[in-house]
Amino acid sequence: MIKCIISGVMITIASAVLLVACSKKDNPTPTTNTATDTGSVYMEVFNMAGSSNLKLNNEWYINQNSDSFTVSKFNYYISNIKLNGSGTTATYTEAESYHLIEHSSVAAQMAFSLKNVPAGKYTSITFMIGVDSLRNVSGAQTGALDPVNGNFWSWNTGYIMLKFEGNSPKAPTADGKLMMHCGGFAGANNVLKTVKVVFPNEITVAKNSVPHVHLKADVLQIFKSPNVIDFATTTTIHMPGAAALKLAENYASMFTVTYAGL
Repeated sequence: MIKCIISGVMITIASAVLLVACSKKDNPTPTTNTATDTGSVYMEVFNMAGSSNLKLNNEWYINQNSDSFTVSKFNYYISNIKLNGSGTTATYTEAESYHLIEHSSVAAQMAFSLKNVPAGKYTSITFMIGVDSLRNVSGAQTGALDPVNGNFWSWNTGYIMLKFEGNSPKAPTADGKLMMHCGGFAGANNVLKTVKVVFPNEITVAKNSVPHVHLKADVLQIFKSPNVIDFATTTTIHMPGAAALKLAENYASMFTVTYAGL
């Protein structure tokens, strides 16, 4: 009788061990990966005329050709933003990265946050001036890409990457009007420019800190180099072509970072 009891206990224990072993094999414990801490970077865009803050309508400026002019509108797209890491920090790419910068007195229109940036150190920023070719042919868009914003021509000619309007006594148009709407996303008329701007010092992104980056855009540069723009001969750009390409070659160099830090 005792032998039978012992044998029964041993069988029960063996069965339990076998059951546990099978359970572990059939239902392995999931491995938990610790998520990398993320933070954000606050981007502020400052439109300038040389070393002065850009003012609309009543302030006079001088271009490289010595033509005086005022500015009534200065809009452009920044898209496909990347932060370039230092050392072991990987490159950060912003999701759904399209920002319309509209110069006005409303500061919120010229600032935005890069979110979910992996913690680490970053030394520069890369972005496109304009809207990439895919989004130019993707049908009706929303948000910054909504045609209601007034920076879109048609599905054939696409988005206006940069819009400059103003006045100059040198311009042979009615009331000296300047209207330069720069667009074109395909083939020989492609005005899209990808630029990389180095920070004056690296920034550190962490969970509980928000570094600021000040991005300066100089309106004088779009008339300066490599193509000096003469308002007597170039006053209106309303379609893709040679004039838009010259302007795009100039605005590719209009950005600098003047501050990067907390």
